[in-house]
Amino acid sequence: MNILVTGGAGYIGSHTVKELIKNNHHVIVLDNLSKGRRKAVLKAKFIHGDTGNKKLFTELLKSEKIEAIIHFAASSLVGESMAKPAEYYRNNLVNGLSILDAMREAKVKCLVFSSTAAVYGEPAEIPILEDNPTIPTNTYGATKLALESAMNWYSLAYGLKCISLRYFNAAGADPEGELGEDHNPETHLIPLVLRTALGQSPDIKIFGSDYPTPDGTCIRDYIHVTDLAAAHILAVEALAGGAETNTYNLGNGLGCSVREVISAAEEVAGRELNKKFTDRRPGDPAVLVASSDKIKRELNWKPYLNDLRTIIETAWRWHKEHPKGYAD
Repeated sequence: MNILVTGGAGYIGSHTVKELIKNNHHVIVLDNLSKGRRKAVLKAKFIHGDTGNKKLFTELLKSEKIEAIIHFAASSLVGESMAKPAEYYRNNLVNGLSILDAMREAKVKCLVFSSTAAVYGEPAEIPILEDNPTIPTNTYGATKLALESAMNWYSLAYGLKCISLRYFNAAGADPEGELGEDHNPETHLIPLVLRTALGQSPDIKIFGSDYPTPDGTCIRDYIHVTDLAAAHILAVEALAGGAETNTYNLGNGLGCSVREVISAAEEVAGRELNKKFTDRRPGDPAVLVASSDKIKRELNWKPYLNDLRTIIETAWRWHKEHPKGYAD
């Protein structure tokens, strides 16, 4: 298929683009490079542009004969979303609606949406199921949920077919070593821990030690970025094959605390790290762990790189070889 990947120069987007090409799809990447890295787009056609430019987006869909879209382009920092809600609603929701309207005009019917576990807020139960209550505790989750809702109504009214993938903590790096995680600023735990192990930071900050968890730190469900990419491919191919609008969780079903992640990283890196405890971040739930039984059952998704040590080892290899990220 001819597939447009918005945000395809970003962390998850670039890994997905690589896997799409391996699966013989023709890929076009649209990215404004506000967060993404041009060097992360290896073989796909790259277009520098913004999803909010509806004229550009519609013309692109028509000229490239796009058959499906995988939409990653979004603002995604929880803390920032609480301080800048207007920016998050504009980029995540308003620009998302612009994509849906461009799809209608260009008669593109299939969309896979990169959503988030943040739509659930404080979960009603663990592991989280797709039909659990969605009560976001931060602006980031609220904007993702708002676009999910719009997608459902557009599907009913206009015949679009959309799959939302609500995933948990993406982690790790391309096992072949070509791609990795390079954010600025970096907020994700594993790369921050590994940067500390490389001596780029004096300590690793732990946000909160008084959560209602066994060791007092947040518990998250870590999933390898290549396994995430595989799920996006299954979803877009399912839509092309006639699947209806749907929502799936993506996770390992196993929770690891911040302390456990740091301990595993210390083992992989072979050194002990300085830890610095600080205040909780606003909007951070204590535990987020997914049930991914639905996507395994319906789309036959099988994560292969789901061991925490494996996830950290792939990330460590990339960070050691690219201590300055894609600037290297």
